[in-house]
Amino acid sequence: MINRRTLLAAAAAAGAAPRLGMPLIGRARAAEFSYKFASDLPATHPINTRMQEAADQIKEDTGGKLEIKLFPNSQLGGDPDMFSQLRSGALEFFTLSGANALSSLVPKASISGVGFAFSGYHDVFEAMDGDLGAYVRSLIRAAGMMVLDKIWDNGFRQITSSTKPIVEPADLHGMKIRVPPGRLWVSLFQSLGASPTAISFNETYSALQTNIVEGQENALAVTDVAKLYEVQKYCSLTNHMWDGFWFLINGRAWRQLPPAIQESVAKRVNAAALLQRQDVAKLNASLQTALEGKGLKFNAVDPAPFRAELKKAGFYTDWQHTFGDEEWALLEKVTGPL
Repeated sequence: MINRRTLLAAAAAAGAAPRLGMPLIGRARAAEFSYKFASDLPATHPINTRMQEAADQIKEDTGGKLEIKLFPNSQLGGDPDMFSQLRSGALEFFTLSGANALSSLVPKASISGVGFAFSGYHDVFEAMDGDLGAYVRSLIRAAGMMVLDKIWDNGFRQITSSTKPIVEPADLHGMKIRVPPGRLWVSLFQSLGASPTAISFNETYSALQTNIVEGQENALAVTDVAKLYEVQKYCSLTNHMWDGFWFLINGRAWRQLPPAIQESVAKRVNAAALLQRQDVAKLNASLQTALEGKGLKFNAVDPAPFRAELKKAGFYTDWQHTFGDEEWALLEKVTGPL
């Protein structure tokens, strides 16, 4: 027989059960802001691994109020598509090269990608963490987007080919080479006598595999994680262009975040960018050996003949006129006269 005392005890036990067996369910709260981050690089690239760490830290900092979901490897489309999504608000966070689709809206953002301009990383980050970077960020913000202070590293770009090594400018003459969608890339390789074709990164492997193009150019880390070595035979260490990714944020989505959450995002993402730069530097130190083991044949390249060829073709003069004398002076402040 169930009396009143038994019934109350059973009810108390039933009320306690969820707290003992499922302690988090009653406390779980949906995120107040659920934002997406996208990139065109594989999930294992340092940009995505460091961004996942930052997303976890931001979630903890904000008590779960901001949740950032990652979409690597062009899951949301190619760069032009994702950039369009960012501008419309369908995507909140995106990393994009200044010389890539970003240059369609902010043409002068591509100045960091001038061919054979930087002699090494010291020059790159002196420029991009200094006056030149600040100037580019001001242009991006004027275009209606938020951009964080620290640029992410995609590395110096090298040329790979399925047919021959690139030793001197003449080796590029007539070569069908994949380049990202960006006028600066097309101009650079046309000035060197090649036949560049703009192809989104998510289509690059198949374009090489089917011989639509015979070569491509990218940082070694990208060549490795995207397994481009499977469809390429030679890698020429040209260091022809440095490429980095600005961390872009949809302006309206940024303004909707309370100041404390904005502060967490800026702090954690900028810190992640600095760690990612270290990751890429470590990768670069070991990647040549690793890629040689996967079949790529490497050769060193003297940049001087390529720079001379670009001067002869009027490449630097044309781009100085495009960017403007003031902007060009900010670049040459670090690189010296081009």
